[in-house]
Amino acid sequence: MPVRLIADSGATKCEWCVLENGKKKKTIYTQGISPYFLSGPQIISLLEKELLTKLKNITVQEIYFYGTGLGNPNNIKIVKAVFKKLFPKSKTEVQNDLLAAARALCCKTKGIACILGTGANSCFYNGKNMVKNSPGLGYILGDEGSGAYLGKKVVQYYLYNTYDEELKARFEKRFMVTPMEILENVYKKPLANRYLASYAIFLAENRGHYMIENIIEDGLNDFFFTHLYKYRESWTHPIHFVGSIAFGFKDVLKELCSTYELELGRVLKAPMQGLIEYHR
Repeated sequence: MPVRLIADSGATKCEWCVLENGKKKKTIYTQGISPYFLSGPQIISLLEKELLTKLKNITVQEIYFYGTGLGNPNNIKIVKAVFKKLFPKSKTEVQNDLLAAARALCCKTKGIACILGTGANSCFYNGKNMVKNSPGLGYILGDEGSGAYLGKKVVQYYLYNTYDEELKARFEKRFMVTPMEILENVYKKPLANRYLASYAIFLAENRGHYMIENIIEDGLNDFFFTHLYKYRESWTHPIHFVGSIAFGFKDVLKELCSTYELELGRVLKAPMQGLIEYHR
């Protein structure tokens, strides 16, 4: 059985797993690899320092790289060229993060695969390929149910003075930020989606308060209504989820699936374990 290298990359962090004889031999973490932010030479330099030095005495024969920004064919070409340079004798497959979610969650069976992390996305997977996709549109126009979407609600409630005195005091103690600083981070600084998503932790830390529960349930319900309702297959196949938001609020997902008479499938925090099972 060939030695396989599996990678699951976001824009900030990339997890690499070496599979030898079908078993996990080594896990390596590097900076995230997004061809939207890094050129080919920059990715090569990064991997030479952070990955190759940890793969000494390991001959990789197959590489399966899943990452952000790889719905764009030009970005796929950039990443493939990088691996051809660094691993000239290895067979390489480069795919986007949504297929990673589908393979991790469904393996080789049919189902709806959903990502609920910083952003949101979903597809119907037929056991081999993604055949339908309800796009996320990004954090400004969409990403219903994502960390950025929920975090935006947390911030809105604070800025509109909607919280009761207790929650307002907890928010101010937790984040120690002024309204002006929030607005500056959202409108003037880069990566506003990640900034907004960082406020979703407030929901996890204050479960049980009716305002918090309303934000969580309304935000996830928006994902069900806007996306899952678009798939006829939602009523005949299991709905699977991966991502920090899905994993953190899986009790709410379970309730919503029960309400809509949908079958809840797997809920994973990250796709790597499922990808190992798929590629094993």
